[in-house]
Amino acid sequence: SLTPICLRFRRNTSAHSQTLHSTYSFATMDSADHDDTPITLTQHILAQQHAFPEATGDFSTLLHAIEIASKYISSKVRCAGLFNLYGAEGTTNVQGEVVKKLDVISNNSMITALRRSQTVSLMVSEENEEPIYVPEHPRAKYVVVFDPLDGSSNVDANVTIGTIFGVYRKQGPADKPAVLADALQPGSALVASGYTMYGSATTLVLTTGEGVNGFTLDPSLGEFVLTHPDIRCKPKHTIFSVNEGNSMYWSQPTLDYIKSIKLPESPGVKPYSARYVGSMVADVHRTLLYGGIFMYPADSNSPSGKLRLLYESNPMSMIIEQAGGKSTTGTARVMDLVPTSIHERCPIYIGSSQCVDELLSFFAKHEATKKK
Repeated sequence: SLTPICLRFRRNTSAHSQTLHSTYSFATMDSADHDDTPITLTQHILAQQHAFPEATGDFSTLLHAIEIASKYISSKVRCAGLFNLYGAEGTTNVQGEVVKKLDVISNNSMITALRRSQTVSLMVSEENEEPIYVPEHPRAKYVVVFDPLDGSSNVDANVTIGTIFGVYRKQGPADKPAVLADALQPGSALVASGYTMYGSATTLVLTTGEGVNGFTLDPSLGEFVLTHPDIRCKPKHTIFSVNEGNSMYWSQPTLDYIKSIKLPESPGVKPYSARYVGSMVADVHRTLLYGGIFMYPADSNSPSGKLRLLYESNPMSMIIEQAGGKSTTGTARVMDLVPTSIHERCPIYIGSSQCVDELLSFFAKHEATKKK
């Protein structure tokens, strides 16, 4: 639970300082400020803007639009059971997945908020088969990709779900409308990524390429306040997260790696613990705070992987890398992949740097064996 914001805190520097149960300083950006005044997400965004005198404010406006959409979605998730917002909407999306009522609400919320911001010329959503062009704002500088409600298949069970987003700069001429190529950029071109997680609290995690910060929605203020400053992913932790029900379809390197961490051969080495929610937002958030590795491998049933590169794997990879972790397909850095279609899938192994390096050693060993 959150510690009351009216009190003063000192940052906890213990080994568990990055967990949800740790206490964090609401340290202000100016030493002249009062220690008991929380930093809101809006203040954080504006402070970053002030560091760039040439900034027009469009980027800040865009992030504020995502904040507004996140608050709206959070309010609907909180009252879903009361107002019959659970259950299927009656259609399937481009992925062949059953569309939930909250999927539709979340998608419409993101599209509307971003369109009204007048800063976006193109959007890509998991729920829309085609790109969403914004012809009324052809000169807008940004492209936003998003999964409006990740984990929605679990929503009826009240499991943690979330919104994932990534922001790119339009690559074409400023006076020309956006084109598909403006969305098909590698993750390394992202200028911002984040997710909003709707669980026991609503938490928005954001990176603009200068580290990772977490903000928690304070219902009494109606504001996201800084509760997790400068999040760092531990170099290693003995937690793995994967759907082992698919193990019969996995490649040999993945099988060998999982066996090595579940049944370590070295004396005195403890096996990893398994934690799997089935919602990427929840599993990656835990990995970000506690360390460990989350994976959704390619397998014989899904040779290209299951998670979408553009609006799931890339934004999450940027966040983890900015926090000191790593993200790979097993053979390549996820953020180096150039998408060829907006709903392209990819395998992903993401988390603590040492855990990912150990995983990669199994892929390298397997490749070396094949060449003999």
